[in-house]
Amino acid sequence: MKVLIKKSKGFKGEILIPGDKSISHRAAFLGSMASGFTEITNFLFAGDCLSTIRCLQNIGVDVKREENNRIIIRGRNLYSFSEPKSILDAKNSGTTARFLLGLLSGQSFFSIITGDSSLQKRPMGRVVEPLRKMGSWIEGRNRGNNLPLAIQGQKLKGIKYKIPIHSAQLKSALIIGGLLSDGMTALEEPLPTRDHTERMLHFLEADIKKQGGLIRIRGRNRFKGGKIIIPGDISSASYFIAAATLIENSSIHIPNIGINSIRIGFINTLKKMGGKITINEKKTICNEPVATLTVSSSNLKGIEIKPDEIPTLIDEIPLIALLAAQAKGKTIIRGASELRVKESDRLKTIVSNFRKMGVEVEEMEDGFIIEGPQQLKGASLQSFGDHRIAMTMAIAGLLAEGKTEIENFSCYKVSFPDFYSILQKWENG
Repeated sequence: MKVLIKKSKGFKGEILIPGDKSISHRAAFLGSMASGFTEITNFLFAGDCLSTIRCLQNIGVDVKREENNRIIIRGRNLYSFSEPKSILDAKNSGTTARFLLGLLSGQSFFSIITGDSSLQKRPMGRVVEPLRKMGSWIEGRNRGNNLPLAIQGQKLKGIKYKIPIHSAQLKSALIIGGLLSDGMTALEEPLPTRDHTERMLHFLEADIKKQGGLIRIRGRNRFKGGKIIIPGDISSASYFIAAATLIENSSIHIPNIGINSIRIGFINTLKKMGGKITINEKKTICNEPVATLTVSSSNLKGIEIKPDEIPTLIDEIPLIALLAAQAKGKTIIRGASELRVKESDRLKTIVSNFRKMGVEVEEMEDGFIIEGPQQLKGASLQSFGDHRIAMTMAIAGLLAEGKTEIENFSCYKVSFPDFYSILQKWENG
């Protein structure tokens, strides 16, 4: 799919954002591991989450889709999954593949996980290594660092492990492995990362304890399913928060958005830059904080973003680059080298597209420097098959003089299937 985007004159109104992708993945996995039934409301039916559902169904999980983005999962009580009849395909979803590694390592059967060409390039060794320490048998390409990977389920044992990188996917895969193990698993993370897994397990009354950066999971930890309501995805909302901030004559209202403290780095950064955004109607739903956001056009200033801030806004770094290009002064971002091993090398791909639009960017190994404001010019751009690059450049197209063309745009459906229909409201004013 190739899309043509024209400059926006602004938009005012309410925007409804679908369910959080990260929480949807976790609800499906943990619901499948629980005993009894788990009812999930506002599940995100996007490409990545559908990959999770298909893989779980292929190992014996009964998933029933209801109306209004609701699903009901019959749990397998930790160990009662079944050997798949074919290779499990995670498609483009790193979350699906890494969580499956944790889940399948503690089962009693053989399985193989693969993914698309992009996912096959992404590092899996960070998950495989500690799972092997727990007793897992995993083999595959590049000594287990890349998909496809073969897993022969084993009886796992709890370990003490200091997580060496900032990765919520790694942490959650090891929590899943810990639930299936004998004894206690203790995980220590250097900086806080997304804690949706811990919050959801606590909500479902599993035996998991967290104190500071230390997480303790009791092995063979059985828990019951429940009713989970998923908030709107703050990462998806960020694209239109950025649009409302940057495009004149814009003001939007976004209800029912998750505002987990580990996920609102983008909002905090936008406020530091001078963005007009308010958080109202705060409440807690299923152990997750939720609120309503109001955003309007703003004049921004450049800032410095330090490495210890990156884990709370890792998905939004491409968008922050766009904000920086329109802000007055210099913006410096460091400590974002993890973006080089996402669906694309996001540091390289954002710089490549921005330069085509006439924006000067200094690329560094772990970030970039941008001095603004700079006028964006319409150009022919690439998504590089990366949903977040595709959506960031679409918002850039709303700001650019002339028309912007984006190749392979349909990859946005991986995380935000409603994105293009909402985008068209901005094009039409």
